[in-house]
Amino acid sequence: MSHSAYGKVWALAQGALEDLLQEESANQVPRPQKDQVLIFQTLATFYVKYVQILRSLEVAYDQIVHPQKRRVIRQVLDGVMGRVLELKNEMVELEFSEFHYYDDVLQDLKLTPEDIEIPVPKYFVSEKIKVLKEREKILAKILTQNGPRTPETKITMTKIMSLEEAIRVIQVSERARQGRLRAKFMKEIRQEEEKERKANVRWESSLDRDEAATRIQKVWLGYSQRKKTKKERLDEFLFLGMVPPAHHQEVSVTILHAQEIEKARSVVQEEHEAQYQQAVVSIKDTIREVEGPDIKESLQEQIRQWFIECRNATGKFPDYPDEDDGGSAVIFAEKTPEQVAAELAAKEEEKEQKKKSKGKKSGKKKDKKKDKKKDKKDKGKGKKGKGEQEEEEDGWKMSPSNFLPTLEDGHKVYKEVWHVRDESANFIQRFDAELVKEEKRREVEEEIRVQVDELMRQELKNLKLAVDRDKGKKKKKKKGKKGKKKKKKGKKGGKKKKKEKDLTADRTIESLFEELIREGLLVRPPAVRLSDFIGEFSYLGTTLRQADVEPMPSLSDVRQLMALHGVLPLGSQAVHEKAPLLKTLLLTGPSGVGKKMLVHALCTETGANLFNLSPANISGKYPGKSGLQMMLHMVFKVARQLQPSVVWIGETEKTFYKKVPKAEKEMEPKRLKKDLPKIVKSLKAEDRVLIVGTTRRPFDADLKPFCKVYKKIILVPRPDYSSRLVLWRHIILRHGGLITDLLDLSSVSKVSDGYTQTHILQAVQAVLTERRIQLLGRKPLSAIEFIGPLARQDPIFKEEEEAFKGWYAKTPLGKKRAKAAKASEVEEEELGKGQKKKEKGKKSGKKKKK
Repeated sequence: MSHSAYGKVWALAQGALEDLLQEESANQVPRPQKDQVLIFQTLATFYVKYVQILRSLEVAYDQIVHPQKRRVIRQVLDGVMGRVLELKNEMVELEFSEFHYYDDVLQDLKLTPEDIEIPVPKYFVSEKIKVLKEREKILAKILTQNGPRTPETKITMTKIMSLEEAIRVIQVSERARQGRLRAKFMKEIRQEEEKERKANVRWESSLDRDEAATRIQKVWLGYSQRKKTKKERLDEFLFLGMVPPAHHQEVSVTILHAQEIEKARSVVQEEHEAQYQQAVVSIKDTIREVEGPDIKESLQEQIRQWFIECRNATGKFPDYPDEDDGGSAVIFAEKTPEQVAAELAAKEEEKEQKKKSKGKKSGKKKDKKKDKKKDKKDKGKGKKGKGEQEEEEDGWKMSPSNFLPTLEDGHKVYKEVWHVRDESANFIQRFDAELVKEEKRREVEEEIRVQVDELMRQELKNLKLAVDRDKGKKKKKKKGKKGKKKKKKGKKGGKKKKKEKDLTADRTIESLFEELIREGLLVRPPAVRLSDFIGEFSYLGTTLRQADVEPMPSLSDVRQLMALHGVLPLGSQAVHEKAPLLKTLLLTGPSGVGKKMLVHALCTETGANLFNLSPANISGKYPGKSGLQMMLHMVFKVARQLQPSVVWIGETEKTFYKKVPKAEKEMEPKRLKKDLPKIVKSLKAEDRVLIVGTTRRPFDADLKPFCKVYKKIILVPRPDYSSRLVLWRHIILRHGGLITDLLDLSSVSKVSDGYTQTHILQAVQAVLTERRIQLLGRKPLSAIEFIGPLARQDPIFKEEEEAFKGWYAKTPLGKKRAKAAKASEVEEEELGKGQKKKEKGKKSGKKKKK
């Protein structure tokens, strides 16, 4: 695609955003709504539309090379990501569920489930690729230095065999060797017999030439017709979508060419950005040198003119605005001298009133409490008297957004600057120098204004002393008093703030980083993408919910949630600071469903550091209370300094054990139980640090402290039929297999109900050995081959799945959902009783008439 094509993608996204912003401003109704279905429908529609815009803007930002355009797109892109998170949070609070289904909205907008897949912006990693490479080098270097530890672990893992076991193993291997030799000998005998039989065959009669040709033609025509029919049948199935297209191991030339162009565009982006940064510095310097003296003179003349105008209008010289109020910028904000003088006088009056009110605070507080109590009583009486007010207060309202102002600002810049701008001459898409000059001229003017303000304040003082010395003295005294009071305020503020003790103040971050790697607390995550977590969309979610049955989430839903709650906030600082704050995340589900893989994908997609604080990993390290404090201090200090960071606690239920098993008492699994809530409280919006816990046995944990730490819980289920079908195809092709008509994947997917991704992977690895891959051309894969390896593994039974459902229902969100369901049932019963009474009344009225 060309520059203009990506420009059109951006323009279309901005057009859709403009329509959405108009809808949002129109839908901000002051009256609360009560119809929950209608509320969810509006939220879901906004969510789906914003995701569409997010996908388009991500492509545009990744491929557009113009540096100034990319800055505008980045602002809007961050705003859209934040708005998506806000809408998702609204839906969670409305339905008391993390999983939502948008089938109706997708049908109305004529979209597919793939169209609402949350994209992962590439700039999360690409903009800090150099830093990540340096960290990777340090990590690899330290791990190679600590390499000699591995042989010891291998020695400890070897099993010591008894003499009888060793003899039995030797006997088994010897019998196998003899059997192979015997089979080889028998094969050679059969081959020799076949040769002798063919040599002894004599043709007693020869066929006629025409008859032989007819037989050959008959065989050939039959073969060619069967081949043709088979091909036509396959083409028809492909057209109807009944058979998946053949998988080609070789990547298409066009795809390779497109990938090369994308890489080339990223190089051009870096070049244009470097040129833009150089131009910014040089243009600012030239403006400061050439236009700076003129700007200074014009500002001084304007301020002097303001002095004279205020003197003529009010009879005295005005007070110069403070730096906190904006300095001389307040003067030129399109206001008359009288208005400016009035504003300054009003501010002085407010300051004096504040001084007076300080002494009377205690009395006023008591009066305020009494007034509040009276107001509450009056409100209660009003509510009892009026039913309409109750409805207005009980309904649902959209909570205010932190990202709509940024979206409106970004869209305004696009409309004013880029919407109508002619870019036909700028074919290479370099920066626009005129826009840089306008921006830097403002910056230079602000810098010069600060200098001018200092000069003009002194000049105003001299004028006031010359005209009216008494007033100047009084004002000086007042200013001295203000300065003293400000100092006192500063002392009070200093007492309130309590800084935490830095236990490693004498150490650098690099030394702490190295120590954590050596101790195994900072781990290198494997390179796994979120897209590698294969799973299909749930097509029965809406249907089951309409039938009052809570469906198990699909793997696609889990992937979406991981992108929303993990990847987007960790990847962008602007999104993390303003979006609903998420400090902890819990992934729970049976073993083998991919919880650890999701943690690794989170680190890969955001370029985050991975700290392992699992009970098994920290046992024996940094013993005692002081050691534990030092360890946690080091981990979270490095995590904050080198953010984004993910702190992973595997088997986190052990930290909150109800009762520690005897076998695990030496490990001290509950070391973090007291300190973990304190750490969670200490994390702020500017800290891009996420604590992720994984557990396959949440039932063993004490629920209250467990849910206090992990407020966001994602249940990762075993794959359903559609996800298993996709998984089988993906894993077989990835391990070098070929899918043909003889391999009935549908049957294999049905048979493997209850098996997880790990089970399927192990079965495929057991079948697709090197020898089997070589024989694929002569002997294609069949479904029966995978049954044996699957049967040797234990599946996940329905009882375990129901146990997870029951546990999730006891969590705070599950309890809220159960209460809401009971309330809706009660309302339906009351409505039913009311309808029956109306019907009885109608029948009695008819009988009386008769």
